[in-house]
Amino acid sequence: MAAALTVAVTLCSEARLDHLLPQLERVARLVPSVPHVVVWLDDTPAPALPELQGATVLHVPPGEAGLRLAEGRNRGAEAALALGARLLVFLDADCVPGADLVARYESAADRHPGALLCGPVTYLPEGADLAVLDDDPRALTSPHAARPAPADGRTLVAGPGDHRLFWSLSFALTAETWHRVGGFSPAYEGYGGEDTDFAFAAESRSVPLVWVGGAHAYHQWHPTSSPPWQHLDDVLRNGRVFAERWGSWPMEGWLEAFEAAGAVARDADGWRRTPLPVA
Repeated sequence: MAAALTVAVTLCSEARLDHLLPQLERVARLVPSVPHVVVWLDDTPAPALPELQGATVLHVPPGEAGLRLAEGRNRGAEAALALGARLLVFLDADCVPGADLVARYESAADRHPGALLCGPVTYLPEGADLAVLDDDPRALTSPHAARPAPADGRTLVAGPGDHRLFWSLSFALTAETWHRVGGFSPAYEGYGGEDTDFAFAAESRSVPLVWVGGAHAYHQWHPTSSPPWQHLDDVLRNGRVFAERWGSWPMEGWLEAFEAAGAVARDADGWRRTPLPVA
């Protein structure tokens, strides 16, 4: 991959702009330099900020059911390929890259050119100082335990059935592999499901999932809710799209939590909202 062009692709909206700005700054510092495509998902186009001047900025407004993350990644990939990308690196807007993230993905793509590549992600605590990454990144590095994290420079091929563990916070694949998978399904709008669908599509086309040691990304803190109550309807809608495509439901941990709270119920067709109580 030494002579190939790597392009970073990020989705963002106004709600995550404060997290995108540190990412833009750190991507701009990567050596060798990495072109950056930013896909703006709100109704209105991205603001004209100096930090965005070096990036290719696209506008993919929401659909009827919400933000179009799947279509946004497809458009971002198209723009990256138009720039000559041989390796696509996707980063969540909340994530800043470690100094070696791109180098580790490029090395892994040399070893596994037909694979879907995933690096470790550290969830930073509130108030974490990103400047520490410049002096001693190990002080902040603590990969999420729910995913494998091989040693720096090592790779680990996922076992059968482990494509479900794929997450879109940080991943990479060659242009050829992107075309082989076929991109993200635009049937998904709003929150959830589209990344697991992408992983299942990869598995169905015999694209291996490979965990990449040392390709560290750092997820900046923001308030969350678990389960994500604000996305309940999205989870149900997108979960049904997924079930119709693959025969099983994703996000079952959240659905079970919604069920325990009385908000949803399981039936022969999957999951549905329960009737609201009569006042």
